[in-house]
Amino acid sequence: MSINNIGNIIKATLATIGGTLSYILGGWDTALLTLMIMMAVDFISGWTVAAVFKSSPKTEKGALESKAGLKGLLRKGQVLLIVLVATRLDILIGTGELVRNTAIVGFCLNELVSIVENTGLMGVPLPPIITHAIDILEKKNDEVKIR
Repeated sequence: MSINNIGNIIKATLATIGGTLSYILGGWDTALLTLMIMMAVDFISGWTVAAVFKSSPKTEKGALESKAGLKGLLRKGQVLLIVLVATRLDILIGTGELVRNTAIVGFCLNELVSIVENTGLMGVPLPPIITHAIDILEKKNDEVKIR
């Protein structure tokens, strides 16, 4: 087996996993892409706060700890599991993408708040438009009423 064949097998495997995850999470759309980007930015900013600035509130000394990082990744995995459950609920009760997208907006809001907190811990001033965007997301999240 040549290196090219191994590379193709790896690519095909990753494409299959990615396609399957995209499908079970309701499709690769703007909502899911935004959530994934925010999750990555939050993880990277949290890692930076701990590794570089040593001011993480998640560890005793504020420094990088593998246990805290693992917990963060597991939480993000749980978020994706909730998106999966929300997607299945939409299919079950016939609500289109209402439950899924509402869950994603709520999780995006949580990620955004965490990113803002991490940015503050780094000493970076935030543009007012970002806090305004958080207000808009909070209102959008609050608009959904369960009847």
